[in-house]
Amino acid sequence: MQTSDDYRVPGFLANGIHTGIKTEGGPDLALIYTVRPATVAGVFTTNSFKAAPVLIDQERIRSGIAHAVIANSGIANAATGPEGIADALVVSKAASAALGIPDQTVLVASTGVIGPRLPLQKISAGMKKLVAGLHSGGIPDAEAGIMTTDRFPKIACRKGIIGRKEITLCGIAKGAGMIQPNMATMLAFIMTDAAIARDALDLIFKRSIACSFNAVTVDGCMSTNDTALILANGLADNPEVKRGSRDLGRFGELLSDLLSELARALVRDGEGATKMIEITVTEAKTRRDAQRIAYAVANSNLVKTAFFGEDPNWGRIISAAGSLDIDLPVDRVRLFMEDIPLFAEGKGTNAPKDGLAEIMKRPEIRVRLGLGLGRQSWTVYASDLSFDYVKINARYHT
Repeated sequence: MQTSDDYRVPGFLANGIHTGIKTEGGPDLALIYTVRPATVAGVFTTNSFKAAPVLIDQERIRSGIAHAVIANSGIANAATGPEGIADALVVSKAASAALGIPDQTVLVASTGVIGPRLPLQKISAGMKKLVAGLHSGGIPDAEAGIMTTDRFPKIACRKGIIGRKEITLCGIAKGAGMIQPNMATMLAFIMTDAAIARDALDLIFKRSIACSFNAVTVDGCMSTNDTALILANGLADNPEVKRGSRDLGRFGELLSDLLSELARALVRDGEGATKMIEITVTEAKTRRDAQRIAYAVANSNLVKTAFFGEDPNWGRIISAAGSLDIDLPVDRVRLFMEDIPLFAEGKGTNAPKDGLAEIMKRPEIRVRLGLGLGRQSWTVYASDLSFDYVKINARYHT
């Protein structure tokens, strides 16, 4: 069993407390602080109705430097107009004053119900306690502070060697519903003590997110608050990682592996989910075609409900794959559930029912669809669609 000692990054302190934003209790305010100003990069939702914190962070990360991230759960501070911007700035200033750092180096994030304004008095009243409780083992506390409908915490860490120096990466994430690029409805904060140039960090973060957070879906819905940030404080004292270097490739491997673990955790924790489905489309002409077909299958309610019902209904899968304006050679398309062929040469394969029944009971299932057109591929991680998903989202606001 992992403890807080397993989740430490040199130079980073964190905490999470309850302030009353969540009326049902539980931590609802989180703070991450680096003792040395960090190089920062970020990726955000592409939704037109971006939440106030997203707009502020998009502006602030242009400086390339960040000192802290403060995030609340329970209220999204989205669709709140100019007042929402002002509220987020009040939170930022309260944090910067308590930490004794420039306000422009504080990034903000929110997650929860869209529409209501932040309870500034509750947040301000808890700021002193939040800052006083910062500690090197506080990453799990910060994770608890950003969770909403999540059933379990999502934390991942990696260590590696860059320039003969050990570097550490650790990330936390939240998200269970409204999971769909770009990005998933999520907050994700990655901390590392690696020294890395700003342009290199921005490049590798976006590249790693493309195959992790931007390769998952729970319900095909995009959020207004999606925020992923990475802070690198350089305390590992490694030679600075730069674009085009071998070290950047090694750092990217560690980062991609970490983000993929968090992304898969988001899908496993999909609201009401009982299964995680790995859908890989291969032999496409272009990667874009592979992506579109993978998402067509992953977001099909008929496919998702079939997996929930443990029904190996391959007809729903090929139907979803063929629903786009992509001309597929029917006689060359092949469909597999794990290693069992379900469809080939334009027809079903009479796959063994006992083998399929056993596969459909698994919590994680692999689906592979070969198109017979080219060499491009894409993998998406999806969840099934259950009764509980409807119940959770029918009652979420009330």
